[in-house]
Amino acid sequence: MAEAGLTPRTLAREINRLFGSGSLAETAPYHWRDSGGVPRPPLPALAAYVISRRLGRIVTAGDLWHGQPKAADGTLVVAASTGMDGPWTLANTMLIAEDWLLGGLVDRRMFLSVSGAALAQAVTIYLDQHLPAGGTVLPTATPDDPLVDQIEASVPRLQLLDDERGGAAGLGYVGAQVRAVLLVLRDGGHTDATTHRLLIALADLAQLAGWKALDAGQQGLAQRYYFTSLRAAHDAGYRSMEAHVLADLSFQSASLGDTSDGLRLGDAARRLADRSPASVQASVLSRLAYANAAAGRVDQCERAWTESRDQLAKRHPDRDPGWMYYLTPNHLDCQAGYAMILAGRQAAAAGRRTDGRTLLRKGESLLRTGAYARRPDVPYQRRALYEGAWLALGYATQGKLDDACAVTRMALPRLDKVRSPRSTALLRALTQELRRRKRNQTVADLLPELDNALARQPA
Repeated sequence: MAEAGLTPRTLAREINRLFGSGSLAETAPYHWRDSGGVPRPPLPALAAYVISRRLGRIVTAGDLWHGQPKAADGTLVVAASTGMDGPWTLANTMLIAEDWLLGGLVDRRMFLSVSGAALAQAVTIYLDQHLPAGGTVLPTATPDDPLVDQIEASVPRLQLLDDERGGAAGLGYVGAQVRAVLLVLRDGGHTDATTHRLLIALADLAQLAGWKALDAGQQGLAQRYYFTSLRAAHDAGYRSMEAHVLADLSFQSASLGDTSDGLRLGDAARRLADRSPASVQASVLSRLAYANAAAGRVDQCERAWTESRDQLAKRHPDRDPGWMYYLTPNHLDCQAGYAMILAGRQAAAAGRRTDGRTLLRKGESLLRTGAYARRPDVPYQRRALYEGAWLALGYATQGKLDDACAVTRMALPRLDKVRSPRSTALLRALTQELRRRKRNQTVADLLPELDNALARQPA
């Protein structure tokens, strides 16, 4: 801990930041350090993860609790970028495929998310200012490949499942589909057209697996899938997916507080998307807006949001990739809404209360147009839960407690259907905000229901 520059409290706060508020009491690491206490799994692995991330090298639970067999749960911590720094060739992609296949369906590795130099090394080809010219390449029809037809047909169905049930629902299944496509690729003997279609399908599925892992709070696993998707998309000349994944990585970095990485990746995604359909460019710009908000660059955030709306107005639906089905002007507005609530909370925490209130009001105004009040029996329930959690948090930050409680009550029924640890982490942060105001009767009435709903969420 000393080498990593962590006190017991800052270690606990970092674990809570990365794995969800309430994962650990802030005083618990004092007992580990000063009294030789050994926490129950998975806390040893989580502590090792955080310390490894700070030090830039792998530290295992056994290193921290030497000679304590209870501390080791069989998990091997591996950097998400391991093996991802080789040449950008199909041969190297197949080496990465072999690694996934050797890991098996019950993969005992915990992937450590990376930042800074390690992250840059994994995506170095995209950080060059002079990207090669080219555009989106779509799958070539080859009617003699019914297996590839089946693989391709499964992707949109899995995307819709993610919209309804959240990232933690079916993540293992989507990961198994990634491995299945890798297995087919490794078997070889395909025509060039079939290999190309398989690479497209692999890029689509690995991006989806990465997004689901991010929503499930498994940040290192998300990066590992994203890096795999980038490799496959690059091999296929699938430019729009490359830009889409870089934007996802930008959003992830910004969400984790790695704002310089978020800005750098967001800018690379914007440059790469230059020749992509307007909808892809709009989506990429919306992620860059969030990265700017996280970095406190509010003017740049609003500029990127405006540009994203302008791009979407140029949309030609017949040119859209299938996975851009969800993007609407309102979706862009709501993404800007929670970006502004994030920036507003940061400004308020820094003592800039006037700036904070202005941003929070803008964010609330945008999110009120969104999905938070959607009935539980209509589509896009994960979006409704996530936006509702942000809106309630924005209200609570301003002391609008009746509004915060009303929006939270709309969100609670969704927790029985949607498994989205990313959303429940926001609700846990909201719980902490509300506890400080529990003298308010509306808050006091809500807190037991909120606590019970969160306690029912799977570990």
